[in-house]
Amino acid sequence: MAGAPDRLLLRLEWQVVRRLDGRVLGAYRTPYRGSGLDFAGLRGYVETDDARRIDWNATARLDEPQVRQFTEDRELTLWLVLDRTASMTVGVPGRGKHDVLAELALVLARLFGRGGNRVGAVLHDGAATRIVPPATGRGQVLRIGHELARTATAPPKAGTTDVAAMLGTAARLARRRSLIIVISDFIGTAGWDRPLLRLAHRHEVVALRVVDAADDALPEVGLVLVEDTETGEQLLVDSGDPLLRARLSDAVAEREADLAGRMRRAGVPLHRIDTDRDLLPALAGVAASTRWRRT
Repeated sequence: MAGAPDRLLLRLEWQVVRRLDGRVLGAYRTPYRGSGLDFAGLRGYVETDDARRIDWNATARLDEPQVRQFTEDRELTLWLVLDRTASMTVGVPGRGKHDVLAELALVLARLFGRGGNRVGAVLHDGAATRIVPPATGRGQVLRIGHELARTATAPPKAGTTDVAAMLGTAARLARRRSLIIVISDFIGTAGWDRPLLRLAHRHEVVALRVVDAADDALPEVGLVLVEDTETGEQLLVDSGDPLLRARLSDAVAEREADLAGRMRRAGVPLHRIDTDRDLLPALAGVAASTRWRRT
């Protein structure tokens, strides 16, 4: 991650957060109604009430059905599920996919981590998972930033992105209904459809796919040594070979269609974030098309 977390956050607050705050995101909550933990009083039963909320002791005393009322818990909990595997290091220095992921994470944490909202993070590097428990305030954003900085300076771990493991960790940690934003390039192992469906059934899930130009196209530079960033496998190819380029284009299109289909079946909005584009319009588009509601 380029720069110290506090300096990066300060820059993002001026360049992105200030321009988004109040105009697009503001104070939002998910469509889910709170479970209600604080007893607020009793009232007479009506036909549409849940019979499980009847207070039978009060009903016996007053000789008419009474139901318990609770103060609804409207506090939002946001979990950021962050892919820190080797494929996320692709891109130009200072603007690689891991740099864009860090900026997205800090902006979202800063925007949502106010008004009593809690933000937590799951950072997966292919070998280990780091957890930042949910908390509020600017200090929590900086804690997430420092964890991002630690994973950015560590050598990339070998192995493919285990999306199923990332989603499974989020499901275990998010015990209450939450907004879960998964930020990844989704280049990795298969078999994560069922974990995604389970997660989306209980929570509101949004997927941000970070993409670099190197993911989709091979520059015509003659013979080139291509390396898989996650497995380390190397192959010498002729980048000008039309058959190779056609096969690569077909593979990219197939990967795009497969990913879109998985997200669509799970009912999860999928947004593409390009490393070479401004973050502001990308985030505005995410907010405009996601079911977040104002308080």
